[in-house]
Amino acid sequence: MSIFTPTNQIRLTNVAVVRTRRAGKRFEIACYRNKVMGWRSGAEKDIDEVLQTNTVFVNVSKGQVAKKEDLLKAFGTDDQTEICKTILTKGELQVSDKERHTQLEQMFRDIATIVAEKCVNPETKRPYTVILIERAMKDIHYSVKPNKSTKQQALEVIRQLKETMQIERAHMRLRLILPAKEGKKLKEKLKPLIKVIESEDFDEQLEIVCLIDPGCFREIDELIRCETKGKGSLEVLSLKDVEEGDEKFE
Repeated sequence: MSIFTPTNQIRLTNVAVVRTRRAGKRFEIACYRNKVMGWRSGAEKDIDEVLQTNTVFVNVSKGQVAKKEDLLKAFGTDDQTEICKTILTKGELQVSDKERHTQLEQMFRDIATIVAEKCVNPETKRPYTVILIERAMKDIHYSVKPNKSTKQQALEVIRQLKETMQIERAHMRLRLILPAKEGKKLKEKLKPLIKVIESEDFDEQLEIVCLIDPGCFREIDELIRCETKGKGSLEVLSLKDVEEGDEKFE
């Protein structure tokens, strides 16, 4: 879609329209298509990266700008940027059926990925695969909510899955045994995958006890096997429950 604003005749392309109705009138803003969900999930914080123009329209495609008196009546202010933020957060993103289906499929996959990264089977003390979590979400008929962030929905999915399967949100406590020769170098590669190093002992070999997110387990296991050519080892010591009241994912 291409539009012209009557004031400056700037052509806007790749437009995503977010619409809301207030005081009996329609209000629209023009955004970049790939930025709206980023703003709503908190990943994008710069409003200027989201909006194509800080103008409130009654019809974006026709370039019809909202009147100041209508904005004051509907929003209690004529501050265009603040009104844009309100519409961006609470309005309805206008997308085609095909786009909506693709978006929901991607969000479904993203939610399953977050759950797989943060959770374990408490009996086997091992993480679940993303495919298994997706299947479990389909079994409970989980319906993606496009206006809620994937992280918020992952918390809800975990709560629902607990009713049908063995799943707990937890950190895995591991003991890593690394050969002295590769130890220090390998530790630097492992650091980004480790949440907390609880203890470290260097004698003839480097022994690290640490906490990790379950989703990092396979990558750490593979890294140790490849880098040490089978001389290093990894042992799951226990699971450390994440407090139920901790309602946020990092």
